Amino acid sequence: MPMTESAVDRVDRLFRAFSDRTRLRILCLLQKQIELCVGDIMTILEIDHQPKASQHLAILRKAGLVTVRKAGLWCYYSMAPAQGAFHRKLLECVACCFSEVPQIRADEIRARKVKKTGGCCPPPHKAKSSEDGNPRGCCGR
Repeated sequence: MPMTESAVDRVDRLFRAFSDRTRLRILCLLQKQIELCVGDIMTILEIDHQPKASQHLAILRKAGLVTVRKAGLWCYYSMAPAQGAFHRKLLECVACCFSEVPQIRADEIRARKVKKTGGCCPPPHKAKSSEDGNPRGCCGR
């Protein structure tokens, strides 16, 4: 039975999302955390430019691999539930195939430190305002 065009497109988007080392690191990180803001992802993965991190997250969102929850100006990213057997198998691969990669283990150590300090974004109910009274987004942006 041939795949429909939309199924082919979905598989293509999933493989594109998996084809980048940074995106794989994000997926490994989000599998171990409930949710993270882009600032914490940048800190943990040592990404120096926010647009670069956001671009990777956008590709993962379009592929249906991550979801975003907005709370005021803050955006919190988490793993999306698997949509089908193929998606589920790819997530299983992330869970078991990359645990031995030194860079991913280093990410996990940094993630524990970020979690211990509370990260860069306050919980939505504790969001602080800037001096002019306007709420600030992630990392003061």
